[in-house]
Amino acid sequence: MTDDQHTSHGIDLETLEGFAEHAADDPEAVQLGLEASATYEGTAAHSLAKIDSYELGGETVARDTHEYTIPYGGWKEVLEAGGWIGATDRMEPIEAALSALAACINVGITINAAANDVDIDHLQTRVRTDFDPAVLFSLKELKEADSAFENLTAEIEIDGEDLDQDQIDEWARRAPVYTLVSLAQDVEMAVASPAEVAGDD
Repeated sequence: MTDDQHTSHGIDLETLEGFAEHAADDPEAVQLGLEASATYEGTAAHSLAKIDSYELGGETVARDTHEYTIPYGGWKEVLEAGGWIGATDRMEPIEAALSALAACINVGITINAAANDVDIDHLQTRVRTDFDPAVLFSLKELKEADSAFENLTAEIEIDGEDLDQDQIDEWARRAPVYTLVSLAQDVEMAVASPAEVAGDD
């Protein structure tokens, strides 16, 4: 990289500007198709999640270095209290979702900071919520699911010169995971089971 190339937050700004122009001229070329799967491991609440290929502009991108597996479960003390045998700590999906939200808020802030040539010396986002598991354990009706989470907060600790708090707030709200969790999303649930075996004639 030559000295006259302008970089910010680890990004070549000339390339970023070119990418943004390309996205504006041809939106379909930058559309992403994302997915993940989770396979039940035989113990309630335990699944092995997998992330691998994705789609970019309608083309599948697959490579070994973008394959991740995550063993999900729960909190040892809670599982033991609930009767799980040999309970151990595992990453819990809600906390993983919160960490994804925190990381993605950082994404929204830093990408836009780079595009606007704003320096950031320190950035940390902490996301927190209160969770009532009553719906999960069928102690409340499914129609009460909107009571499961309360007090969802995101605290952004940021340092740098000439930072505008309203601008930082806007950039944070541009984060895709923020959109996923804060706006109403229709999840089309499809339940598939093995084909029925034809009975004897």
